[in-house]
Amino acid sequence: MTAEEIELENKAIAKEYKELLKISYQTLSDDDKKLIRKAFDVAVEAHRPQRRKSGEAYIFHPIAVAKIVASEIGLGATSIAAALMHDVVEDTDITVKQIEEWFNPKIAKIVEGLTKMATLEPDPHISMQAENYRKMLLTLNDDVRVILIKIADRLHNMQTMDSMVDYKQAKIASETLYIYAPLAHRLGLFNIKTKLEDLGLKYTEPRVYADILNRMKETKEEQEEYIKSVTDILKQSLDEEQIEYSMKGRPKSIYSIRRKMKTQNVTFDEVYDKFALRIIYKADPHDEKFLAWKIYSIVTDHFRPSPSRLRDWISSPKSTGYEALHITVMGPKGRWVEIQIRSERMDEIAEKGYAAHYKYKQGVTEENSLDKWLNQLKEALENTETDAVDFVEDFKLSLYSKEIYIFTPKGEIKSLPKGATALDFAFSIHSEVGLRTRGTRVNGKLVPLNYVLNSGDQVEIITSENKKPSTSWLEYVTTSKARNKIKSALNDNTKKIADDGKEQLIRKLKHLKINLDEKVVNEMVSHFKLKTSQDLFYRIGAGIIENSQLKEFAANRNNMLFNFFKKTIKRAPSPTVAVDDPDHKSVDLLVFGKDKEKLDYKLATCCNPIPGDDVFGFVTINEGIKVHKLDCPNAISMRSNYAYRVMPAYWVNSSTDLNFEATINITGLDSAGLTTEITKIIMESKAVNIRSISLSENAGIFKGSITVIVPNNDILKRMILNIKKIEGVEKVTRVNPS
Repeated sequence: MTAEEIELENKAIAKEYKELLKISYQTLSDDDKKLIRKAFDVAVEAHRPQRRKSGEAYIFHPIAVAKIVASEIGLGATSIAAALMHDVVEDTDITVKQIEEWFNPKIAKIVEGLTKMATLEPDPHISMQAENYRKMLLTLNDDVRVILIKIADRLHNMQTMDSMVDYKQAKIASETLYIYAPLAHRLGLFNIKTKLEDLGLKYTEPRVYADILNRMKETKEEQEEYIKSVTDILKQSLDEEQIEYSMKGRPKSIYSIRRKMKTQNVTFDEVYDKFALRIIYKADPHDEKFLAWKIYSIVTDHFRPSPSRLRDWISSPKSTGYEALHITVMGPKGRWVEIQIRSERMDEIAEKGYAAHYKYKQGVTEENSLDKWLNQLKEALENTETDAVDFVEDFKLSLYSKEIYIFTPKGEIKSLPKGATALDFAFSIHSEVGLRTRGTRVNGKLVPLNYVLNSGDQVEIITSENKKPSTSWLEYVTTSKARNKIKSALNDNTKKIADDGKEQLIRKLKHLKINLDEKVVNEMVSHFKLKTSQDLFYRIGAGIIENSQLKEFAANRNNMLFNFFKKTIKRAPSPTVAVDDPDHKSVDLLVFGKDKEKLDYKLATCCNPIPGDDVFGFVTINEGIKVHKLDCPNAISMRSNYAYRVMPAYWVNSSTDLNFEATINITGLDSAGLTTEITKIIMESKAVNIRSISLSENAGIFKGSITVIVPNNDILKRMILNIKKIEGVEKVTRVNPS
């Protein structure tokens, strides 16, 4: 770089630093500014030689992360300083001990928590990504600011990923959708969650993202006009009541529109609430609730509300602290509009999450408010002995779950995730209550332990000192706390049975001329489709796996290629096959990896990809490469937990004599000859055969589910387009297998 370029870059760095101080959500004292300046100087010096892939000086990244921490998350000086130095231990010679000496133990501990786990050799039976998530989530027990700064770090990385190769973009984006966006949601960071989800979709399903973005741009002017027509009607009445307020319309996020399109099986045009109107009003604490309902009354004077769509999070705030009234009303031109009513305080909490909480509480600081804030979330971390992938999946359940509100016999209210059972409620009272539960009453009536609760239920728990949990209880609960407590209680007994089972297995295999070692254990775990050696030993000890099954394992052992996956991971991304194998006709359809190799593969049954679909390859332990659609229900989890098994895949020839199965659902108004017209179009479609067909009519509504055999996606799309043209047909959608 020339002297002039260096000078310009230094000026840009200084400008970013000044902006960091200016945009801080917290009021910074002189001591705070000195602390931040010292951290900034350490980071600048430590990262001086480094550049990002884009070519810019690396220091711009920690400054950007600190700006997100300061303004969007709203943390104070301690966190801003830690954010500035979040990469120095990982990327430079500076140690955690030095940071403690230069600053204080708190900052050193946060920076240590932010330092990534050392990269280990991938093991086909262990997901290192899940281990990394587990380590990150366990830092909640030390200091939640580690997680908050990691979320800020991930947001900036997602915003600056364009220079990365495609497969790395997809891996990082999948991780983001899998764990970081749900965490941001659970921490009440609405804006960051929305950005992470949209960016995640941009890199996991780029075509879908671009299509929705373009459609939203096309309809933006029309939506703004429509919002204005609603606000103009409300403005006069709100002004007459002398309420101080602001109103703004906001479009739904691209990701939420995509989610609705998938879950409701609808097109972009059929998503009716693509935007919401927010009314934010000024109020002192005494009048806050009264004014919310007054505004509700004004809105419903003008527009008829949907009774089933009222959400009152003012009387019962979400566990994230979110408060608001949400109502869906019938607006002009017969269109539904969601209206959110919040005070300025509620709006800050919705935007900043926990940081806004202590702003509104006298004498509460960043240092002492964190433990209370995340007590519920920490419950998912109590049992750390489970498999890493299970651990993360359990934890994720508590992140995105909607809430219900349950009353105790004394009238106290408790919040639980939607779908929680009576037994979940028992564990939410206290772990010992849960473990001693004999029965439950809901609204005065005896109900089973797995009874699913509804908001407003009053629940009484009947306990017994002699009661102990059984393995079936794991099927009766949905919350991580209950599941972990039950597992922990069962663990001692399970361990004893497993220890006995191991001794039995050694003796039984000896009779079959097999010595039990680590390799044999892995083979048996795979053969019996189990997860761990503990599962195997337990099943032997409990008599679930019988002697006849062990004999069958021994007989088949020599013919099984147990080392397949291990070799695969070490030498290349996937196994090779003879391309000229006449029995493997499909090998010329797909190629894999950056070298576009022709390899053996199978099509996944969970999403039934066909030529022309956007797909990727996933190397399984026993079944070679499985090919999945990019929008497969399991795609995010696979790419996030097992990125090293994922391979890019490309269709190279769709003009083949092979055929693939696809299912389409059809709905519409019933009319004479409709069935004949549909079957005629299918029969006339080139190279399409019907495998199964189910058609029904109910009170004038026609429904059909047809499974067809097609050579590729182009032909299927043309056939769907032609069916849509039939008069009376409302919707035709391709569906994943159930």
